[in-house]
Amino acid sequence: MKKIIVPVDFSEQSENALKTAASIATKYGSEIFVLHMLELSEALVSSNEQAHYEQAVFLIKLAEKRFETFLEKPYLKGIKITPIVKHHKVYSEVNAVAEKHKADLIVMGSQGADGIKEIFVGSNAEKMVRNSNVPVLVIKDYIEGFEVKRFVFACDFEEENLEAFQRAKKLADKLAAELILVNINTPGDNFLSTKDAFKKINRFLHLAKASLEVEIYNDYSVERGILAFSESRNADLIGLPTHGRKGLTHFLMGSIGEDVTNHSKIPVITFKI
Repeated sequence: MKKIIVPVDFSEQSENALKTAASIATKYGSEIFVLHMLELSEALVSSNEQAHYEQAVFLIKLAEKRFETFLEKPYLKGIKITPIVKHHKVYSEVNAVAEKHKADLIVMGSQGADGIKEIFVGSNAEKMVRNSNVPVLVIKDYIEGFEVKRFVFACDFEEENLEAFQRAKKLADKLAAELILVNINTPGDNFLSTKDAFKKINRFLHLAKASLEVEIYNDYSVERGILAFSESRNADLIGLPTHGRKGLTHFLMGSIGEDVTNHSKIPVITFKI
């Protein structure tokens, strides 16, 4: 966790993320890249008209000034901060910035969403969870002295999740946290008997060369099971693999990572498959 990206929009949620990133950076000597994305249209930025050019420059300078003031916080003292301003609010740009600087983590603030807004609008955090190749830590509320003692990692223990599991295990080791593995068993087509579930889990752990226990938790949906199990274990962090589905597939099938991110009261970190 030497390099952390924090996208900010000057909201309370993004400052919660920045405070959490600062807490991590202080503990691990990390550098923070604070990223602000302007909502400037392509037409305004690329226009040859003098008036459009001057308007774009004015908005960029205004954002940079506000950005500078936003970063004048006592909790950032002693931490290496690199401010970055991007001209377009395109979430693939966050991933590009993260890859360019070889970031280890993205810390994102979110207030979640419910009902109609959740279906049709979604949240910035959802978009990040879906698009990022770098692990995304989503923070709802600021947690002073962010510390993870119990880290729940939930997946279906299919082979495609091996890399995500390895990254979660590595993170747990770095945080000196207890890694608690869980498989959510639901009724319907995905239901497995205890025998079949442990057969799959044991094959997965053999491939991962890991000697860890896995709990099976039964619930009516994967999302509900993850949230209920994490609460029962008093978890400080929930970890999930995510497919990063887009378009119609995403709309029809949904994303457990996004749903849990939206509704969890505790921080959630996602690892893209």
